[in-house]
Amino acid sequence: MSVFEGRFAGRAAVITGGASGLGLAVARRIVAEGGSVALWDLNPDQLAVAAEELGGAHVEQLDVSDAEAVTRAAEATAAALGKIDILVCSAGITGATVPVHEFPLDSWRRVIDINLNGLFYCCRSVVPHMLAKGYGRIVNVSSVAGKEGNPNASAYSASKAGVIGFTKSLGKELAGKGVIANALTPATFESPILAQLPPSQVEYMRSKIPMGRLGDAHESAAMICFMASEECSFTTASTFDTSGGRTTY
Repeated sequence: MSVFEGRFAGRAAVITGGASGLGLAVARRIVAEGGSVALWDLNPDQLAVAAEELGGAHVEQLDVSDAEAVTRAAEATAAALGKIDILVCSAGITGATVPVHEFPLDSWRRVIDINLNGLFYCCRSVVPHMLAKGYGRIVNVSSVAGKEGNPNASAYSASKAGVIGFTKSLGKELAGKGVIANALTPATFESPILAQLPPSQVEYMRSKIPMGRLGDAHESAAMICFMASEECSFTTASTFDTSGGRTTY
């Protein structure tokens, strides 16, 4: 893992889903590059382990689909860190892997609540803190499924397509106000979320990647850290790709 010394010096970041997987990989880099982080996650045990590893990161144990809990977490985080410069929304679930006509209603609702509604709640609660300072970087983690759609993953695909559309709208709203918002569309990468999927679905997604392999969380974390940095200064309301050649648009 390459580290850009001091790139995030003085910056404070919120990372949802930050106790494991891609979120934790991003947190590690931001801390290594001089920033402070707040980890928002549902799993208290993973939060405790991650916070200790990162040297005492601020943590908020919450479900991002709870709008009031998100608002409270934003206020507590801003008080603890002094500000919020960066928001990385990486919390997400896959939902059921079945055809649309068999899709359980509770699974559909839960995927939309976390992947799309929860992301909206996080942005809605954090943006005012950024506007107050005249600076911010928002990275919303979408997926190639949001561009192409994966069969037997309708809720996940729909939620991630929603993330792209939402980010385009948000980025244009904030353009010229010092706050930049972009989305990332990774292909499948090695992550704990794969445990939610049958092996056949993982293999299908691997087969769609021209590079012939799954991604690595560090590859997407590197892209996110560029998107979350001051270097990303003239691109907003856009998507960045880490798909091994699958979605080049």
